[in-house]
Amino acid sequence: MIKKSFNIVLFSPDIPGNTGSIGRTCVALDINLILIRPYGFDLSEKSVRRAGLDYWKYVKLKEYENWDHFIEIESPKKEELILFSKTGAKSFYKAPFKESCYLVFGSETKGLPQETLKKFPQNIYQLPMFSEHVRSLNLANAATVASYECLRQLNL
Repeated sequence: MIKKSFNIVLFSPDIPGNTGSIGRTCVALDINLILIRPYGFDLSEKSVRRAGLDYWKYVKLKEYENWDHFIEIESPKKEELILFSKTGAKSFYKAPFKESCYLVFGSETKGLPQETLKKFPQNIYQLPMFSEHVRSLNLANAATVASYECLRQLNL
């Protein structure tokens, strides 16, 4: 089996259950989960573990104090950052997924910070939503959908 090396990045996640569910997806796909502080919860909370079930211990987890710390240590190329926002003008189906990419999601309540979006305007993608009655998708669902689209495009 081909080794996948892309990453899911959560910037300041608020809801522990979503983080746990995304961790489970990361274990299933054997990819990294990167968390950028601050969090709206403590990683030791039962709700994180409950959503991740008994898989949480297998999550390949990296934590960073802030966005700059993440950029400094990971040193991603600009084209490896794929930012997700409901304000994105391009469909995620057109994202330039690579095995080394970082699928970056903002917090459930605030999304990605404006300064981050302004630094990388060409890297912003959105998942389609056709109803005016829905403000956003659940973070865990969005991260999972994006991960499987990345796999599909990489033919893995």
